[in-house]
Amino acid sequence: MAKLIDTAKGWGRQMVIPLMGFPGIQLNGSTLKQNTFNWGTQFSTVFALERRFHPDGMFFFMDLSVEASALGLPVRFPLDESPSVEEHLVRTAGDLARFTNNDILSDGRVAVFVETMRLMSRYMDTLNGGYVIGPFSLAGLLMGASEAAIASVTDPALLHEVLRFCSGVISRYARALVRAGADMIAILEPSASFLSPALFREFPLRYLQEIMSTLDCVSILHVCGQTTHLLDPMVETGAHALSLDAMVDFPAAVKRIPEDVVLIGNLDTVQVMNQLSPNQVYAAAHELITAMEPYPNFILSSACDLPAETPLENIHAMIDAARGVKAGMQHPSDFEHNEVAGVLGAR
Repeated sequence: MAKLIDTAKGWGRQMVIPLMGFPGIQLNGSTLKQNTFNWGTQFSTVFALERRFHPDGMFFFMDLSVEASALGLPVRFPLDESPSVEEHLVRTAGDLARFTNNDILSDGRVAVFVETMRLMSRYMDTLNGGYVIGPFSLAGLLMGASEAAIASVTDPALLHEVLRFCSGVISRYARALVRAGADMIAILEPSASFLSPALFREFPLRYLQEIMSTLDCVSILHVCGQTTHLLDPMVETGAHALSLDAMVDFPAAVKRIPEDVVLIGNLDTVQVMNQLSPNQVYAAAHELITAMEPYPNFILSSACDLPAETPLENIHAMIDAARGVKAGMQHPSDFEHNEVAGVLGAR
């Protein structure tokens, strides 16, 4: 299994992999809910994005509720917003018993994402990536985020038991995505940004290591927020790459990580990608690329998943900056519904 650094070094130019899924609903008129419940819809959306922008890698939809809903937690599914867990059911170790007999791979929504990945692997000639939630963040959905944080001090034994359970659930789902053809798995651990380095090492670190050790693909750790203080323990997870938020100073951060660990990011998803003009996005991307030019272990991306309303021309501008295309060029859409329908029909 090649490391992502080897791919980046051999690519021949600056790699660019926007974290996008949601903006694709602008291309086929679907809703966020339709995409998270229907593999045909989600694949058509992802395929449309790939055909329009030709990124160097493509992830399916980011959904932090997949594993939680598969376990049976109550989840709210708005039409045009991300799903959210409504109730946290674990207060004691005994409460885990109600979830232990649930096979995550038997869940319908899990099947949507696995089948979407299978189609991506078959029909999309790019680096295909999937997302899974991180163990500490899943523990936060089971216990409540505040309760999990408090348990790190008041009941560490309970938190470790929940984390062990979460690690097994996540690993099973992640391996299914790899079998379906995933080249990359990004582990989403947003709740970890609130931890100190010592608490990160005490709790999520070993379980992240366990999950990554089972994956026969590129492993990426994505943590939202200001995570400069966590760079060292994040590297210790063994991740091939760190996907970090806009708050992190990349030129400073890259000097603190090993040369074989790739930094992915980190154009602000709202203040840059969503709110600026295409020329301004191009300038911001070019500035970051220039600052990171001495370092081959860098892939240009958005700081997190792009909002659904992100202007499509701003995504073009980011990709243009990476490929040295002159700012301000027009880009006709090459999305064709019949092409997607033909792919699905030939399945």
